[in-house]
Amino acid sequence: MSGPDPNPPPPRRDVSPRHRDAPLEMAPDQFRALGHRMVERVAGYLETLRGRPVTPGETPAQVRAALGGGSLPERGADPQALLDRAADLLIGHSLYNGHPRFFGYITSSAAPIGALGDLLVSAVNPNVGGWQLAPIASEIEVQTVRWIAELIGYPATCGGLLVSGGNVANFVAFVAARHAKAPWDVRARGMMAGGQGALRVYASKETHTWIQKAADLFGLGTESVRWIDTTADLRMDTRALRAAIAADRAAGDVPLAVVGTAGSVSTGAIDPLAEIATICREQGIWFHVDGAYGGIAAALPEASADLKALSEADSVAVDPHKWLYAPLEAGCTLVRDGARLRDAFSYMPSYYHFGEEQEEPPVNFYEYGLQNSRGFRALKVWLGLQHAGREGCVRSIRDDIALAAAMYRAVEAHPELEAFTLGLSIATFRYVPPGFDRAAAGAEEYLDTLNERLLTRLKDGGRAFLSNAVVRERFLLRACIVNFRTTLDDVQAVPEIVAEIGRELDREQRPASLARE
Repeated sequence: MSGPDPNPPPPRRDVSPRHRDAPLEMAPDQFRALGHRMVERVAGYLETLRGRPVTPGETPAQVRAALGGGSLPERGADPQALLDRAADLLIGHSLYNGHPRFFGYITSSAAPIGALGDLLVSAVNPNVGGWQLAPIASEIEVQTVRWIAELIGYPATCGGLLVSGGNVANFVAFVAARHAKAPWDVRARGMMAGGQGALRVYASKETHTWIQKAADLFGLGTESVRWIDTTADLRMDTRALRAAIAADRAAGDVPLAVVGTAGSVSTGAIDPLAEIATICREQGIWFHVDGAYGGIAAALPEASADLKALSEADSVAVDPHKWLYAPLEAGCTLVRDGARLRDAFSYMPSYYHFGEEQEEPPVNFYEYGLQNSRGFRALKVWLGLQHAGREGCVRSIRDDIALAAAMYRAVEAHPELEAFTLGLSIATFRYVPPGFDRAAAGAEEYLDTLNERLLTRLKDGGRAFLSNAVVRERFLLRACIVNFRTTLDDVQAVPEIVAEIGRELDREQRPASLARE
């Protein structure tokens, strides 16, 4: 006869259908009070942002200590105390990409109207996978996609959707291209069933690493990517592109897609998109433009002809959380023929019955991309576009570009800095100490090391935040401005901040062999 159960089940708790004590529910008055308190806290953060360091410069150990350890609490806690602590942690231990001296990675200052929009989205919680699940949210997303296309000069009749960011926006277009241009049914038969040569994609050596991820994840393999050389201005060499396509056709391979870059991550370079479009039309190849950073700048009347030529692409990726200042996350894929998205992604299981037989069938976004359940990313973008209007968007982008040019000029005028590149709103440069023998053996290697350590100390110091670029094998400091809070005073302060840190490091570490007599 067995003994008592050592782990008896918890006693049953009667749940009345007329009343449920839900641990996560809040009474309206409590929610209202907590919401007002949090809005005041956020407003205070925004009000004091300029006076804060860009980052506290803490180590992982310091951040983990602030968070604390311990196991999942057994019992619930007071929501006001929880929200107060969350605000303390997030405001006290974050890198502030909305700070006017954040010039690092391409993450913009977030529009406050987008933050309020996200609160509304979280409360209503629409699932923008199927129209019936989110009718107005679906229609707002359709309209937002059309407005983005109109803004950058892409055909407003295109299809598209909002996604998490640049990687996924490019992935969606990549999968659409694979289905449209592979000579066999990839969806049904897989990548190994074609009985033909390998599928090939073409990108310049300045293309973002998303292309390697896409080739890996979607079955082509990273060796399918043909890395095309760039010209002296870091733009794709179209002669090399033509030669690579011809060589692959001669080998029996299948040229699938060419990726043109509209604003490279390192320098803001823009590929010769008009010429690439011509090559793709001649060759019957899908033309995709990665405009995650720079594509939105096509809205400027003075944008270059090459940038405006993104209008000729089969697909374009842009990131509203970059140059439309939407809070993270917000990327967008545009496809000239929207049916290509459904061709690539749609499945119709029996448990989905969303009214497709209607006279005017709805847009069910689960058919257009990688996700079925989808959050409502479009609202913050939709609100921001209306808050600024076309004129405000253009003015903000133009100001960012002008400020990057002002920083570049300030760098050129500083005797201890060497300017390298200026493209869109990205400037690159490095510190070169006075009395430095640049002809000596090991001089360039020393400058690379010096600037790398300078960047680390600059970031940790919190006075300004830059990132890096490697251009023509040289390690450079890189400033990217996609920040509506940045002013001329902010960019003009950077050269002397950099030089001050550079002098200090150079005194600490320069070998005697590199000192000029």
